[in-house]
Amino acid sequence: MERGIKNVSDSLTECMRLIKHEDINGGTRLFGGRLMQWMDEAAGICAMRHSGGMITTAAVDNLQFKKGAYIGDVIAITAKITYVGRTSMEVRTDVYVEECETGKRHVINHAYFTEVCVDKNGTPVPVKYTVEPKTEIEKAEWEGAQKRIEMRKKRRTEGY
Repeated sequence: MERGIKNVSDSLTECMRLIKHEDINGGTRLFGGRLMQWMDEAAGICAMRHSGGMITTAAVDNLQFKKGAYIGDVIAITAKITYVGRTSMEVRTDVYVEECETGKRHVINHAYFTEVCVDKNGTPVPVKYTVEPKTEIEKAEWEGAQKRIEMRKKRRTEGY
């Protein structure tokens, strides 16, 4: 199957959220599980936009909570394709608290999601489009993805 080519910018996704009472933990901060859900949704939307098909999340790498967020904070989640394999894609998600007065953003979290293209039965199928990294950052992300893939394979063989 010959695949089409898309740019990273073609599926760039941004989701905005307002932190409400139901989003916080007992410490009055944004519940980490809720943030992970929002990140997974953004990564999934990005992967669906890129692949043109259904996807499922297979793995999450390098999930790092850098700072907390609180009730009333506006959260911006960006997601972009960093790598495309045969049936899977890697999506980088970055999470920011955005100051409403200035629009300035502060990073609070990021992670890499592996999304697998699937058919209606959940069977992996080839991704219809590859991605062409153009900028130095996009090329570095592609190379980093290859290293993360190798690390995941190694962990699997070692039983982690």
